[in-house]
Amino acid sequence: APEFTPPMPLLEGIAASAFARGHSCAQQSATVANPVPGANPDLLPHFLVEPEDVYIVKNKPVLLVCKAVPATQIFFKCNGEWVRQVDHVIERSTDGSSGWPWGSGLPAMEVRINVSRQQVEKVFGLEEYWCQCVAWSSSGTTKSQKAYIRIAYLRKNFEQEPLAKEVSLEQGIVLPCRPPEGIPPAEVEWLRNEDLVDPSLDPNVYITREHSLVVRQARLADTANYTCVAKNIVARRRSASAAVIVYVDGSWSPWSKWSACGLDCTHWRSRECSDPAPHNGGEECQGADLDTRNCTTDLCVHTASGPEDVALYVGLIAVAVCLVLLLLVLILVYCRKKEGLDSDVADSSILTSGFQPVSIKPSKADNPHLLTIQPDLSTTTTTYQGSLCPRQDGPSPKFQLTNGHLLSPLGGGRHTLHHSSPTSEAEEFVSRLSTQNYFRSLPRGTSNMTYGTFNFLGGRLMIPNTGISLLIPPDAIPRGKIYEIYLTLHKPEDVRLPLAGCQTLLSPIVSCGPPGVLLTRPVILAMDHCGEPSPDSWSLRLKKQSCEGSWEDVLHLGEEAPSHLYYCQLEASACYVFTEQLGRFALVGEALSMAAAKRLKLLLFAPVACTSLEYNIRVYCLHDTHDALKEVVQLEKQLGGQLIQEPRVLHFKDSYHNLRLSIHDVPSSLWQSKLLVSYQEIPFYHIWNGTQQYLHCTFTLERVSPSTSDLACKLWVWQVEGDGQSFNINFNITKDTRFAELLALESEGGVPALVGPSAFKIPFLIRQKIISSLDPPCNRGADWRTLAQKLHLDSHLSFFASKPSPTAMILNLWEARHFPNGNLSQLAAAVAGLGQPDAGLFTVSEAEC
Repeated sequence: APEFTPPMPLLEGIAASAFARGHSCAQQSATVANPVPGANPDLLPHFLVEPEDVYIVKNKPVLLVCKAVPATQIFFKCNGEWVRQVDHVIERSTDGSSGWPWGSGLPAMEVRINVSRQQVEKVFGLEEYWCQCVAWSSSGTTKSQKAYIRIAYLRKNFEQEPLAKEVSLEQGIVLPCRPPEGIPPAEVEWLRNEDLVDPSLDPNVYITREHSLVVRQARLADTANYTCVAKNIVARRRSASAAVIVYVDGSWSPWSKWSACGLDCTHWRSRECSDPAPHNGGEECQGADLDTRNCTTDLCVHTASGPEDVALYVGLIAVAVCLVLLLLVLILVYCRKKEGLDSDVADSSILTSGFQPVSIKPSKADNPHLLTIQPDLSTTTTTYQGSLCPRQDGPSPKFQLTNGHLLSPLGGGRHTLHHSSPTSEAEEFVSRLSTQNYFRSLPRGTSNMTYGTFNFLGGRLMIPNTGISLLIPPDAIPRGKIYEIYLTLHKPEDVRLPLAGCQTLLSPIVSCGPPGVLLTRPVILAMDHCGEPSPDSWSLRLKKQSCEGSWEDVLHLGEEAPSHLYYCQLEASACYVFTEQLGRFALVGEALSMAAAKRLKLLLFAPVACTSLEYNIRVYCLHDTHDALKEVVQLEKQLGGQLIQEPRVLHFKDSYHNLRLSIHDVPSSLWQSKLLVSYQEIPFYHIWNGTQQYLHCTFTLERVSPSTSDLACKLWVWQVEGDGQSFNINFNITKDTRFAELLALESEGGVPALVGPSAFKIPFLIRQKIISSLDPPCNRGADWRTLAQKLHLDSHLSFFASKPSPTAMILNLWEARHFPNGNLSQLAAAVAGLGQPDAGLFTVSEAEC
């Protein structure tokens, strides 16, 4: 149908006014009157009903209404174009109101039109869609206000979801929530165990302008599952629930009064861990609940034992003898039954040892053996003789089953072994595991473990400041499955890792699990290493601990098969392991020549405050990895030490030569060295095997006077016939802190566990578009192979090609390498450079929200 044109008689009265201003009038939003020259202005149309702003929900059209008096014609105009006459629904009447200046009986008109979603989408993104109506009378025209029609929507994914927390009593709680993008903007409310949180009823709770839920002082009643709910006229979205646990650490009650003085001239008092008692996993009270001491001379009354006392003692002795005999009989019966057990009965620890991913032992800062690497100061040289690799001292290595059962899925008793397939055993193990809250047995506040609950959307686990992370890509976990996955950093002394021949540990020992869970796509484990990678100098292997506790080589780097269960991207200081089987891993190197070198980080620490004449300088020789650095920084904080020089890197070669340390140019008028020899020495193998932590030497200096505060000297660290580093020390020991901030550990991307889309730099819909565009082979080469070359990953083309989606593998590796500081625009430029329509790849339409 042709565009509607107003009747000619009506145009005559407005030619010089309304249409002469045509385009400028379209920019007005308020009511505008245009009288005909010489006509009565009181008879201009007056709007009783004007169109109002409205939202289109889903595909339902919206209704716009205009009513004016006096009016002979009313027509709608939308986005500068007249609406067709057949699309108007018109009702004519006579105004019966006598309140108007012109009296009653004037013609009135009401007009309605429908606006569909398709009409609005035609101009979507160019400008906002608007409509207004124009009313005519014999005196001129009047234009109504503009009504804006917008398409309402609410995206599915929250921009930020609340995370689980464990807080102590009366501690503040902040649960952030950023709702999905939507029109109109979503309103936010919070649920506590599915009950609405109403800040007006609870003054301890309020919701910020940014929609965060804040609990001023945590109470035991605040232990609950919290859910952020966003809603508008289109939909209602729920975030993942965040479990908040408010725990109470136990505290002792006051001591009771001392008891009466006993016959042994002692008395006692007691107390209970009940003021308050521990709740929700809080720590138990530390110390003894019973105190005993000798009575004073006045309270101690010695009395001679009478015949009654002798009879009492004889009776007690007789009872004790009977109990001992009964215990011996029970032990004999138990031993005979044990010898008669069938061969199908075994200790359950044999079953569970293979599934123990971590062995957490609480650290003891006051243990003197943490820094026990003391060089032999009685000698100044060391000569090695014997075979090619004279580095393995002690008996031949043996593996041990882990004693620290974290999961203990089979209990502590004994069980009969049933013959079944490994798959069914793994499924049974996972089903048992899913019903247990085994993480509550971990020490509270441990910094070397993180865990989270994941589904098919994937996520990420990180141990902050260690360089260790686990990327779980989308669809790695089968749909319909929910896994609680952990990531743990082990101390080398807690895990027995046998090293054969010239092998050395180059990375931390890391566990991810639980073992045996089904993964449909590889996850990516990232960890640092301290080797100088060179194919001519090193033979690198990835080791994994089996279910039986033994270690085996699962990957020889450089000889990977594309269809292998494991794959590794090795970089200068980090490696990224693709694996479809979770477990305990470590990167081990075997030197092929004496040119093979490990990077050592040299750190100098000294006391923050010197209260005596002695002053100790501790020189640490560590693996150049973030986890080793973190451990020493935490240890020195406990010891009250500070960094006094910038860290240096030393390349320690496989030359069998020891590491020597010496101090020089100490001003004898101010300081005296208490070292009896010219240098200290750390044996080669203590460094090379890589399993000993906190390797260091201490230089003890003595001030001549308590007023001495300036220290100037040189410290040398070098490998005999190898690389060396020197430190020029010049600072004031009482106030110089210029190096204190060099080792301030920075947070790596925030929280240790990220679930769903927030764990990835690339938005999910854009990721899917890139995959669907680049996975199919392209004759011009504009596919995933070219993307791999642009990202310098073309050496792994055979591995990518062996997977159902090569592009997904490339994007997963990019996420593992560049989170959280990756430049997404550079990736977009790489994709756009393939000749693909980048505007189509990196935009998301409303229908896909």
